[in-house]
Amino acid sequence: MKVIKTLFLDRDGVINKENEGDYIRDVASFEFLEGAIEAIQIARNYFDYIFVVTNQRGVGRGLMSLQDLELIHRYMQQVLSAYDAPIDKIYFAPYTDKKHPYRKPNIGMALHAKEDYPAIDFTNSVMVGNNISDMVFGKMAGMQTVFVHTTQPALELPHDWIDKQYASLLDWVKTL
Repeated sequence: MKVIKTLFLDRDGVINKENEGDYIRDVASFEFLEGAIEAIQIARNYFDYIFVVTNQRGVGRGLMSLQDLELIHRYMQQVLSAYDAPIDKIYFAPYTDKKHPYRKPNIGMALHAKEDYPAIDFTNSVMVGNNISDMVFGKMAGMQTVFVHTTQPALELPHDWIDKQYASLLDWVKTL
């Protein structure tokens, strides 16, 4: 039986630039990080599935609409698809309650992905993120974790939640 490999990616600070002190509220404020598209192109050669798992509490706070978020994701998918680097599915948590099962570090989005794609094996999955909550999400689901310090300083290793650490998504995928 084929081993299914799955990549879970945080969005802001991994795929696109974060909007310092604010949210990415519309397509005009969405900007791919340098090397992110190339990184996903490379990752497509190594992973059967690639998902985005992203907390988007700006929706829950009423700072943007669900339609705004869908337009951002549609734009992101159109660009990535044009470069033969599509994301299989985007999971998001618009909730403000940190205890909501979908909000990272809780693993509701991972469980939803497993429900949608039963072949997923979390032990053959990797979570890449730029926050400790991403790393906790990955570890709690049984994944390997890769911390990218695109928005925060590198952390001292070994670290309980981090398996590997790189400057960016592209730096990591070049090691695959």
